[in-house]
Amino acid sequence: MELDFSPVWRGWPDLLHGASVTVEITVASLVLSIIVGLCVGMARLDPGKRILYGTASAYVLFFRGTPLLVQLFLLFFGLPQFDILLPAFVCGVIGLGLYSGSYVSEVVRGAIQSIDRGQMEAARSMGMSYAHAMRYIILPQAVLRMVPPLGNEFIALIKNSALVSLLTISDLMHEGQKIISVSYRSLEVYIAVALIYLVLTTLAGQTLRLIEKRLRVGGMVQ
Repeated sequence: MELDFSPVWRGWPDLLHGASVTVEITVASLVLSIIVGLCVGMARLDPGKRILYGTASAYVLFFRGTPLLVQLFLLFFGLPQFDILLPAFVCGVIGLGLYSGSYVSEVVRGAIQSIDRGQMEAARSMGMSYAHAMRYIILPQAVLRMVPPLGNEFIALIKNSALVSLLTISDLMHEGQKIISVSYRSLEVYIAVALIYLVLTTLAGQTLRLIEKRLRVGGMVQ
């Protein structure tokens, strides 16, 4: 059996376009996941607020306990039954963002709980409200501790984004499947697609390690 990569070379511009769409949807999903994760993570800090805590816990349970593909299909095929029509790209971003947000929320909660409780007590004893103490004392330290796990989540998002191709989004995987449909060279195309994903995740990993290293050198990460 001989490998023929000529369809890959001919379709290279389409693969590059698909890779750019993959990066766009990943970055947008990461931003959404951080916003959602921050809100849900903080909501799960106080079990005394039963409604807020229960709602946040139910969200985490659902999105961590069901497959991402099912969640994407619920958005893409389910919402139109309620006359809610969203572009495929938006459905992909929301689906990936909410799924990732359930994991980010645990990162947020863990980072905040890792801060010495004495700092909150000291801030409150100085007359600061809980919100101000959280905003100016606790969160700045916690955010820095979130950098490594958030980096891992970003890399996971890049790989999970391959599922949005099933929503007809022209991402890297979708463009690869289009080339296969006309060339019938699935092995060669999937090898190329895998290598491009590898490049994307490697670049993301190297960039995140550089950021973490600079923070550590500056004495900002403990």
